[in-house]
Amino acid sequence: MSKGKLFFLAIVMVCFFCSSKNTIPKVLIIGDSISIGYTPFVKEALKDKAEVLHHEGNAKYTGNGLEKINVWLGDTQWDVIQFNWGLWDLCYRHAESKEQGKRDKINGVSTTSLADYQSNLDSLVIRLKQTGARLIFVTTTMVPDQEAGRFSADVDKYNAVALEIMSKHKITVNDLNATSHKIHPKYGLGNDDVHYTKEGYKKLSEPIIKLLRKQLKDL
Repeated sequence: MSKGKLFFLAIVMVCFFCSSKNTIPKVLIIGDSISIGYTPFVKEALKDKAEVLHHEGNAKYTGNGLEKINVWLGDTQWDVIQFNWGLWDLCYRHAESKEQGKRDKINGVSTTSLADYQSNLDSLVIRLKQTGARLIFVTTTMVPDQEAGRFSADVDKYNAVALEIMSKHKITVNDLNATSHKIHPKYGLGNDDVHYTKEGYKKLSEPIIKLLRKQLKDL
């Protein structure tokens, strides 16, 4: 091989190496308004480590996830996918309720039964595993007692079912529920609201960032 060809080949290899080296990992966050709230803090903290994206809109309940998961995944080769469903699934709604989102845990009907949540979540995990990405499930955050459409005790029931699925599929779990119980009294929006102040979402982002850092480091 001539010196010219060898030089050209060396340049190509260097360019390929540099291009590969400059390609940072891609992280997809799938979830509801809680994840939407903490995602900006995650993006900022990991901006030099990964490209962090949240799918468009709210993941809502698992049935909605089954309908839209392929759209959310798109054609991107994700390195890490963090996901959560739960708060919408366990919510009771009634057509005549005056509460936001038609929430009504007295007269309403649950969005997703516990059995359907288990089945739907299992199907979603199977689909997510097909991406080849590292997967992280985030447990559902707490529900305060006076929330209009949700029973506090249901969170433990739905999380327990979810943890069974994750154990079955050997999926890493980030227990955000534990963090939410610690911070909601100070940083939640009240005893009737599952959401948080800006500082509250920042607090919720901390365990998310910590685990994502670990997963990215091991890639």
